[in-house]
Parts: sequence; C-alpha cells; structure tokens
Amino acid sequence: MSWLNTYTHHGDSVVVPDIKGMTIEDAIKTFESNDLIGIVSDSIYAKNKPLGTVLDSSPAIGSSVKRNRIIRLTINSQSIPLVRLPDLINNSSYRQAELQLTNAGFKLTEPELISGEQDWIYGIRYQGRMLENSDKVQEGATLTLVVGNGNGELSKDSVDTDIQEEADIDPSKTVKKTATKPAEKNTTEDSWF
Repeated sequence: MSWLNTYTHHGDSVVVPDIKGMTIEDAIKTFESNDLIGIVSDSIYAKNKPLGTVLDSSPAIGSSVKRNRIIRLTINSQSIPLVRLPDLINNSSYRQAELQLTNAGFKLTEPELISGEQDWIYGIRYQGRMLENSDKVQEGATLTLVVGNGNGELSKDSVDTDIQEEADIDPSKTVKKTATKPAEKNTTEDSWF
C-alpha cells in the first residue's frame, strides 16, 4: 500500500495559483515554479480585458491538484475580431444605419454631410478611407456615416470630384462610391392618348 501511495503521489498536492490577468508567458512560468504545466486550450474576446491575458483556468484557481498536473488556460484573444458591415451604403436611411451599427457595437462620429437626398447613406468612412458594404472592420471601431443633407441630388460629377480629391490625398487608397437615391413613386400617369 505504501508503494501505491508513493507511485500515485497520494496526499502530495499543490494549489493552482491565481494567474488571472497575467500574460501567457508569466502564467506558464508561475505554473512551472509550482510544479504544474500550463497550456492554452481556448481563447475568447473580452473587450474590457487586455489582449493576450489569462481569463480563466481549469482546474479553477485555488483547487488542490497533484504535482505536474496540466492546467488548461482560457486566454483573451490576441487580436480584436473583425465584424462584417451590414448592407447600408446606398440602401439605408441615417436612422436605420445608426441603429444597426450601434447595435453591432460600432461607435459613430458626427455624420459627414454631402449634397444628396436627405438622411440617405452614401458611404461609411473608417480611418480616412471609404468602406464598402461587405468590408470587415474591427469590433467597436469608430465610423463616420456619409449622409445626404437634403440640398439636392448627388450628381455623378460631385462623386467623381470626391473620388479624385481622395486619390490626390493618398493615391494608394482606392475609393469606390456610387450615387443612387431611393426609388421615387411616379406621380404622373401614362395615358394611352
């Protein structure tokens, strides 16, 4: 029986140290100094925690385990996840776009107003560049909506001028804008005369 106790290290245990908030490297060093083995088994994204830090362990912190036990770590993702933009450009009003983007976790600046249909979304700007509907942006990013101010239709010439001005500022950036407006009801009736 004494041989079995020695072989299984019966009664020989260590406590899982508190490694929450540590970097992966620091957590593994702490485990090694306590005769434990730490491995990363999962990662999730918690926006209020530093990237790449330990969020939890299994067995839990404070548990008594045998020496050389593997402790599995859950860490905060080392990068901010990307979120696909909803289909808003040339397809939405300001109010709809504002609601969808804030619900998706984005932050919005004051809108950029241009000539065009009142409150119609003509573009979305992120870090100085124009985005397209299917682009992916970091979760929680700050976006600027390009919105019509109600002072007439956005003409093709004004769109081309905007594109040329942006290309002059930074020729490496390609800008794609399309100018359309919501469909209007035809108020005239066709006559067979």
